[in-house]
Amino acid sequence: MQCTPTAIPDVVVFQPRVFGDSRGYFLETFRKDIFEAHAGKVEFVQDNESKSHYGVLRGLHYQKPPFTQGKLVRVISGSVLDVAVDIRKGSPTFGKHVTQVLDSEKKNMMWVPRGFAHGFVVLSGQAVFSYKCDNYYAPDHDAGVRWNDPALGIDWTVGQHDVELSEKDAGQPLLDEIEPLELDKGGTR
Repeated sequence: MQCTPTAIPDVVVFQPRVFGDSRGYFLETFRKDIFEAHAGKVEFVQDNESKSHYGVLRGLHYQKPPFTQGKLVRVISGSVLDVAVDIRKGSPTFGKHVTQVLDSEKKNMMWVPRGFAHGFVVLSGQAVFSYKCDNYYAPDHDAGVRWNDPALGIDWTVGQHDVELSEKDAGQPLLDEIEPLELDKGGTR
C-alpha cells in the first residue's frame, strides 16, 4: 500500500495495491500495521456509508470534544472530491484545506484525523461513500463549517447551481464563527 502525506501532513492518502484478473479484483482496504505506521494509533469503532447523486455536497462536518472523530474515507462506487479543513486550535495550518479525488477505479482512501472538518461533493452520476470512524457519532456534539465560506477558498469543481445541500449544511457557520477544536493529549490521532 502506498501512503502519501498531503500538503497538511496529518492528512494521508492511501493507495492500495489492487490484484485483478479475469475473475475480478482483490485489495486490502485496511491494514492496521501499515495504517498506524503512517497515521498513528487508531481503533475504529463505527463504519458508515452513504449513497448520493451528482452535485450532492455533504459537509463540512466535525464533532466537538470529547467526541471528535478521525475518519478513513473511500468511495465504493463512483467519484467524489473529498475535502479536509484544519480546525485545530493553534495549528499552523488552521483554516487550510486539502482536497483529493477519491474514486472507485483508483480505490484510493484518505485519512482525515481528529481536528478536521470533512466534506465531499459527488462528481459522478452517483457515488457510494464509505468511512471508518475512530469514535462514535454523538448528535449533541455534531457541528460544521459552511461549505462555501470565502475564507476557506475551496474549489469544489462543480458549479454552485449544481450543488445540492441539506438544510443543515446550508446553514452551517463560517470558520470565524466556530470555536477551534482543542484536542486532548491524544493528539490528532
